[in-house]
Amino acid sequence: MQSYQEFLDLSVGFPQDGFDIIDDELYFHDLNLMEMIETYGTPLRFTYLPIISKKIQQAKILFQTAILKHNYRGSYMYCYCTKSSHFKHIVEEALKNDIHLETSSAFDMPMIDALERQGAVTKDITVICNGFKTYQYKQYIVDMLHDGFRNIIPVLDNKEEFNMYDDEVELDAPCNLGIRIAAEEQPDSQFYTSRLGIRMEDVIDFYNSKIAENPHFKVKLLHFFINSGISDTPYYWNELEKYVTLYCKFKKINPDLDTLDIGGGMPFKDSLVHDFDFEYMVNEIVNRIKQICAHHEVLEPDIITEFGKYTVAEASGILYKVLGRKQQNDREKWLMLDGSFITNLPDVWALNQKYILLPINNWDSEYERVNLGGITCDGQDYYNQEAHMNSVFMPKTRKVQYLGFFHTGAYQEVLSGYGGIHHCLLPSPKHVLIRRNRDETFNYEVFGEEQNSKQVMKLLGYQ
Repeated sequence: MQSYQEFLDLSVGFPQDGFDIIDDELYFHDLNLMEMIETYGTPLRFTYLPIISKKIQQAKILFQTAILKHNYRGSYMYCYCTKSSHFKHIVEEALKNDIHLETSSAFDMPMIDALERQGAVTKDITVICNGFKTYQYKQYIVDMLHDGFRNIIPVLDNKEEFNMYDDEVELDAPCNLGIRIAAEEQPDSQFYTSRLGIRMEDVIDFYNSKIAENPHFKVKLLHFFINSGISDTPYYWNELEKYVTLYCKFKKINPDLDTLDIGGGMPFKDSLVHDFDFEYMVNEIVNRIKQICAHHEVLEPDIITEFGKYTVAEASGILYKVLGRKQQNDREKWLMLDGSFITNLPDVWALNQKYILLPINNWDSEYERVNLGGITCDGQDYYNQEAHMNSVFMPKTRKVQYLGFFHTGAYQEVLSGYGGIHHCLLPSPKHVLIRRNRDETFNYEVFGEEQNSKQVMKLLGYQ
């Protein structure tokens, strides 16, 4: 019988970039995971911050290379989509790479204000303000514009949003605005058009009637988001062509328009057989925008992206211990973990999202097909198939077994809630941040201890 390591190598090719096996144990970007488990216990959430900078630099190089290759006359700006993870350690790591920010709700604004007061950003930072805006969100935008954040760009999600800016924004120079196009949904969607943005056929009429003659505002940016994410599909390319064509028509009547925000949606590696061709896609996007603009005799726009998952997903993982093994019938074997998918990795439960799943130890053991069970009393708290196969395989052993889910850094902690009350009152796991010192050694910091019962009882009103 093959060992688990031989089985995985024959199935998908292993080791892979970022993963290695040393002395029968898994290493993640040179991090000794068994050593982390022995030090901090499980369940353990960890974030290896240098990966964030690595991903940003990779994307910037791809776009700059494509711009040079195609003699593209616009520039490229990388904005981090803060809703993927708002934590200070994440945003500060991203900001080391000369990037800008995209926001989606009111509390993003005081967060940026705090970063400026702490010296992490200056008031020159570009902030793309997206989303359907509450009164408080709009008020924060107005206040920060008046406070000297001149590169805040409110992206109008509906026509009425402009009224508050028109009433309250008073600046020496015109305020830059964006307009979001309401994109068409994917063919299999329950809806035809996104609930966000202004209808495509209304954009130019709205500009002409409300903004064109207003000396206090300029429409500088046109924004869209294609819900499939960036993908080499007829749907994606068709949508891209429509919105770049609208940009060209709009540019001819509005010379201030010079920026196209193509949104987010760059995928992350969620499987050991992930084969997305990043270089091809970036080249193709830049080339197609250039060709469409050339056809309409319009200068190519500056390009902005808002990558969230791509930026942060691959920096994090969560490690579990197998608490017990259960043979429930002659075919179904369960490994019961010391945590929960519903509370720790909610996209597994809500979206059927798959992550890279690997054992931490016992790689020399034989392998077997298993189901993974979370510790809550919920029928949906399980994981039973990988993105690259319809099953889960783990080492077949009676020894203590640990396993990890990797590339989990986007949305999971925000959706599951940091602290607070969780399903079945399971505690938030301990969270460790890892940085790399100049001498290439690792620096570990406990960001959050595992929640204790007193904290939970107080939240529930028992104390």
